[in-house]
Amino acid sequence: MKKLATLGLALVLALPALSGCTGGGSGAADLAQANKSGEGNQQEIVFNAKSEPPDLNPLKSTDTTSFWIIDQLFEGLYWTNQNGEPVLAAAKDVQITENGKRYTFTLRDEAKWSNGDPVTAEDFVYSFLTHLDPAFGSTTAFQLYYIKGAEAFNKGTGKAEEVGVKALDDKTLQIDLVAPISYFPKLLATRYYAPINKKVAEANPNWAGDAKTYVSNGAYALTEWNHDSSVTIEKNEHYWNKADVSMPKVTWKMVNEATTYYQMYKSGELDVIQDLPTEVIEKEKNNPDFVNKPNFGTYMYMFNVEQPPFTNKKIRKAFAMALDRKLITESVSMGGETPAYAMVPDGVVTATGSDFRKEKPAYFAYDPQEAKRLLEEGMKEEGWTSFPETTLMYNTAENHKKIAQAVQEMISKNLGVELKLQNQEWKVYLDTTKQKNYQMARMGWLPAVVDPSFSLDYYLGDSPNNRTGWVNKEYDSLMAAAKVEQDPQKRNDLLHRAEDILIDEMPFIPVYFYMQNYLVKPDIHGLYFPPNGYPIARWATRGQ
Repeated sequence: MKKLATLGLALVLALPALSGCTGGGSGAADLAQANKSGEGNQQEIVFNAKSEPPDLNPLKSTDTTSFWIIDQLFEGLYWTNQNGEPVLAAAKDVQITENGKRYTFTLRDEAKWSNGDPVTAEDFVYSFLTHLDPAFGSTTAFQLYYIKGAEAFNKGTGKAEEVGVKALDDKTLQIDLVAPISYFPKLLATRYYAPINKKVAEANPNWAGDAKTYVSNGAYALTEWNHDSSVTIEKNEHYWNKADVSMPKVTWKMVNEATTYYQMYKSGELDVIQDLPTEVIEKEKNNPDFVNKPNFGTYMYMFNVEQPPFTNKKIRKAFAMALDRKLITESVSMGGETPAYAMVPDGVVTATGSDFRKEKPAYFAYDPQEAKRLLEEGMKEEGWTSFPETTLMYNTAENHKKIAQAVQEMISKNLGVELKLQNQEWKVYLDTTKQKNYQMARMGWLPAVVDPSFSLDYYLGDSPNNRTGWVNKEYDSLMAAAKVEQDPQKRNDLLHRAEDILIDEMPFIPVYFYMQNYLVKPDIHGLYFPPNGYPIARWATRGQ
């Protein structure tokens, strides 16, 4: 066995969102009371989540709003430091066999849950098996398919005892993989591999729905949750590395209207806001509070390929080629975004030392004439003399509305098609798109790992994120091969071939690669902006 060196004690928390009710997981209520009595609660940062997080159970959540909170409440065997590197977290040591297929972790003796329970190897085994159990119904179980026997168990063709996770004793966890995965530590640092407290979950399956019963093992504990209004987390006094947590309290408000949350920032009710109203961006760019950070993610529109008119590939391509992305990014979103003509964003260095995106920067271009020709051919193939009534859906937010209106105008001008617009609140919207009750719908994706595979995973046939109805066996096969390919160049080639298929089939329209703008109060220092998520307050302090 070869020993993997401990990489450090730092740990991050990432990504957007929230929920509501009041209390604190067993032990959290006492923590909240202690803080209110003056034990280190002089500092606080107030974010804006915009909306209620749909689910704060790490085994069930699928959206970035929930992820923002979850990633700060939990930690896995690894977490990610401020340099984007995986570091040992709940585990203090790991040994890896020479063939790279078995990891044996030793958990920290001082690792505890927010209610004071010790974190055990059995908690991890229980979490992984629950996540995979088809009866549990998690839609993110496929993220664990790297583990031996995981896919078979999740798909009902294998047994739980055949899954390659085992508690050798209270503090020793063994994981067997299907094949060696060079980036497995990065995977283990994602929320998909976070543990939950077995004792708490077995006693109350709804433990994650109320702050009074919520229990976590990360830097923070959930102490207050006022649904549709605010969420508060406070420093977890049982956390093994609490000395590394500078900010004692973090609150998220839930204000969706851009002008309102902008004014709340100006009045001091919010300390950090993202997605500034487009009409103030130019003015605020000269403000020292203005921060602009690239985000490894893609803003897009999904097509429901099971419903007309997007059952036809030529029509899907026509819509994609009819959008002037340069105009959208420069005159509508105006946040410095990069027009997107593919799925994988810039920012991934390949085996050859180049950027994955720059190897194939664009698959198509803005071309209204070609778009019109494709539309006419597609309509002829379908036997349509007039275009079917079509609705574009987006989740309620000012920036999404303005982009949707711009898209509506471009489709009308370039294709002669009149799109209807419809908006829904985030939680309802996620359910609507999950049920495929739409024709064309806005979506964004910030992968948990900065890697092309995690961008392209979005459109796997069994991915919970893929709400288009598009399934391509060759695409899935190439992605599966890339996951276990040991040669970096061959893996890179497999991923490019998969993206070739995705863009040729066009079950979605890439619009732009994210550049996130913020306003941040000038007395806040040490706020961390991960490359694939929203700001982390863990290391932040306040003061002149």
